[in-house]
Amino acid sequence: MTAARRENRQQKENTDMPRTRSDKPRRTVAPWVRTRLRTAPRAAFALALLVLVTVYLAAALPRVVHTYETEGLRHEIETAEPRNSVLQLTAEPLGTSRAQAEREADLLAPVLRDKQDRLRALFPAPLRTDPKQTVHGVRTVKRVTGLDRWLSRPDGLSPELVLAAPSGLPAHATVRKGRLPAGGTNAPEAVVTSATAAALNIKPGSVVHVPGGTSAEPIAVTVTGIVDPRSPRSAYWAVDPLLRTPSLGTVEGIDVKRYWQGALLLSPASAPVLLATTGQPELYWQFIPTADHLTTRDADRLAAALDSVGGGPDLVEMREVTGPSGTLTTELDTIVGSYVSMRGAIDPVVAVAVFGIGAVAAVVLAMTGGLLATRRDSELALLRSRGGSLTGIGLRLLGETAVVAVPAAVLGLVLAVVTVRAPEAAGAPPGAVVGIPLAPSLLAAALVTALAMLVLPLRAVVLHRRPRLHGGRDDLLTARPSRRRTVAELTLLVLAVGAVASLRLRGTGDSGNHLVSAAPVLVGLIAALVLVRIYPLPLRWLARPARRLRGAVGPLALARAGRSSSTGALPLLALVLALTTAAFGGSVIAGVADARDRAALLATGADARVDGSVEWTPLPAGLTESVRGTAGVRDVAAVQVEYGVALPSYQGASAQPMNAPLVGVEPGSYTRLADRTGFGPFPASLLAWTGAGGKDAVSDTDRVLPAIASPAVAERLGSEPQEIMSASGVFRVKVVAVRSTTPALPDADFLLVDAAGLTRIQPTALLVTGSSVSGAGLRAAVTAKTAKPDDLTVTLRTELRSAYVVSPLQSGAERLYEAAIGAGAGYAALAVLLSLMQSAPERTTLLARLRTMGLTRKQGRRLLGLEAVPQAVLAALGGVLVGWATVPLLAPGIDLFRLALATAPGLAPLDSAPLRADPWSLVLPALGVVLLTGLAAAGQAWWAGRKGSIKELRAGDAR
Repeated sequence: MTAARRENRQQKENTDMPRTRSDKPRRTVAPWVRTRLRTAPRAAFALALLVLVTVYLAAALPRVVHTYETEGLRHEIETAEPRNSVLQLTAEPLGTSRAQAEREADLLAPVLRDKQDRLRALFPAPLRTDPKQTVHGVRTVKRVTGLDRWLSRPDGLSPELVLAAPSGLPAHATVRKGRLPAGGTNAPEAVVTSATAAALNIKPGSVVHVPGGTSAEPIAVTVTGIVDPRSPRSAYWAVDPLLRTPSLGTVEGIDVKRYWQGALLLSPASAPVLLATTGQPELYWQFIPTADHLTTRDADRLAAALDSVGGGPDLVEMREVTGPSGTLTTELDTIVGSYVSMRGAIDPVVAVAVFGIGAVAAVVLAMTGGLLATRRDSELALLRSRGGSLTGIGLRLLGETAVVAVPAAVLGLVLAVVTVRAPEAAGAPPGAVVGIPLAPSLLAAALVTALAMLVLPLRAVVLHRRPRLHGGRDDLLTARPSRRRTVAELTLLVLAVGAVASLRLRGTGDSGNHLVSAAPVLVGLIAALVLVRIYPLPLRWLARPARRLRGAVGPLALARAGRSSSTGALPLLALVLALTTAAFGGSVIAGVADARDRAALLATGADARVDGSVEWTPLPAGLTESVRGTAGVRDVAAVQVEYGVALPSYQGASAQPMNAPLVGVEPGSYTRLADRTGFGPFPASLLAWTGAGGKDAVSDTDRVLPAIASPAVAERLGSEPQEIMSASGVFRVKVVAVRSTTPALPDADFLLVDAAGLTRIQPTALLVTGSSVSGAGLRAAVTAKTAKPDDLTVTLRTELRSAYVVSPLQSGAERLYEAAIGAGAGYAALAVLLSLMQSAPERTTLLARLRTMGLTRKQGRRLLGLEAVPQAVLAALGGVLVGWATVPLLAPGIDLFRLALATAPGLAPLDSAPLRADPWSLVLPALGVVLLTGLAAAGQAWWAGRKGSIKELRAGDAR
């Protein structure tokens, strides 16, 4: 016994001795992240794909906006007329107090070229000029008279000439006859263009005499040759078109007399002779700006630089080169200001789409995290019940989502940077680009990634902040939201209502006010919160009458709809925001299209218009019948327009003079045109004249023609007949109707009469109706009937409409809006699927149990479809109402004019393009949501019906 006890004690001591580290058994630890990714690879892949797409869209957005805004700025500068974009520095020559030799030397080419190089270096950044198009020289400010009698004199008046000595003439002109000028101060020589030579009767060897300023002896300029511009539209010739093409000036008096205006192009060596003329010579330097290096960020700096060179510190430095009289003139500041104005008008419209799609994407990401948390609710509850800490669970979930989200976000950012590149500079080698700022894309990608990573951990921490047992029902009918949730919802509701009210009271004058852009999101938030609260009420109202229906599908579907999760605010909010964004975007696109259609129709008055290039150009005989037979033409209305007809007043001679166009029409065809266009329609019998007309009515000056007038003309004529004296005849008119517009002159005052009652009947315009009319065919028909095709112009409404979209700023914003609507539709579909997937296991189990009770597959599909319809209908109604409310809310602060039309207000037939709700944009997306929800629910029921029911019927299985 003693030995046995001793042995047992020794074994016990050996057992109680501490083991070394090497003696401990090694535990097998499964890494959390790797285990979870292997357990649910499909969920991880779906989350990564969603993050990838969302980060790509978020990172690409600022790059796309930067790209089209940069292209818009460059387009505005590059396509501007050279006479508007040129930076022109002028200075007076040295005063008479200086020696004559010094004054003449200051006008020579080497001195001007040296000053040109120094001036070009003084332009502040980001202003750059093209050295190849820079021109310097001397010219006369005041035109001088050509004294020679052999010069052309249309009405006996001597021509007036500009004497200019520009640099670089051999590089910009081709000698047609003679030679280039040389000469000097004592024997000045010049050349003229072919157009000037033909108009003024100048030939090589001609000597043109102009008055002398310092002596009575005229100055003789020998013309050595005739040249043709190599590029007539280049800045060298286009800044001052008179250098290239002569023009006819007029002298007003009893009779209008005309005289020629032209230019003599002197050699640079002959420039000093201008000091001896009466033309007040000046030195000039012309710099053409370049835009290849500019980006939209440079617009404000460019405007500041132009202000500085126009009248600021930089002009002071330039005057040290040119002299104290140096002045810079340009319209480039107006061009840049117009671009900034257009960008400022378009940005708020685009920002609405950005805020809307951003909010939808954020809600969908939140829904994805919520779905993952719901699927793992039992797992997390078990961890908490066994002592798991919130910090540990939250960090593990954060690491799990970070492993999936961060690589996907990096890939999305890289794809955005690679696919959305900056526009290349014209003329630069391939790859030479001006970079797009990366910071906005990085910030957007970081925000999306952070949201995707934090949703699941935060939701899990909030739901499992204390261990809980298996809960009961958590549905809309029985759930009682906590006080914290109620306070949070009320706070959000008050903030949203206050922001919208502030927007209505304060307006949109503050450029930094983002309430305009966030208005759809705010209104959608209000609607979602309200709809979630009132959702149980209609279900309760419908539940009672549904009990009396035959069959169990209807009552059961309503009961199931009422038992949907009380966390259904996110799907509802996502759908409402998506529908609101789609409705607003569709209204914007429809408003832009409508504004362009109306502007083009206002400019033409019909689908096509044929009239003279100048006023009162009669149409050739047979043209109306020829145009009527052209393919695609359905109707033709011939009109006779006489401008500037003096109107009498019912007040007598005391009234101020007033003129208005007189329009003679054929009532039948013109009434059909007015009905189709909506411009002042009227019954044909109201205007019809049944009396004599033409030559038979010359002596009948007392005949009274019924007339339709614009409001101003009707007010002047009064209600009694008034006598009209015009080239079309002398007659009296009585206003029988008032219309604000008419197709022949949609944007002007008018007096409309039946052409049959005029003395001189001669149509001056044809208004053509036909949606498929061909411009080439119409022009061919016009050319075949006239000896001088240039005397008539053909204008098509479709061609004019396409001319309203000329700026990349417009087209880029439109494409962005269309992409936003498409992305919103995709996120809305994803929200519907996520909403159905959240309750998919429960529905599958329900169908399995009901099939054991005799429920057929057809009844199962009906059950799931009817169960999903109430929330879809609620979201559709909410989206329609919010979209309908958002459009009038934002309409006072948003004008689609600059987005629709390329020109500024006042230069187009339309003065504004207000935003109006588009019914199709409101209804079609809402119907699409309901249809998609029904199809998804039916598909879910079909898929559940194909699977076996054994797994779903097992008690206690995790599903």
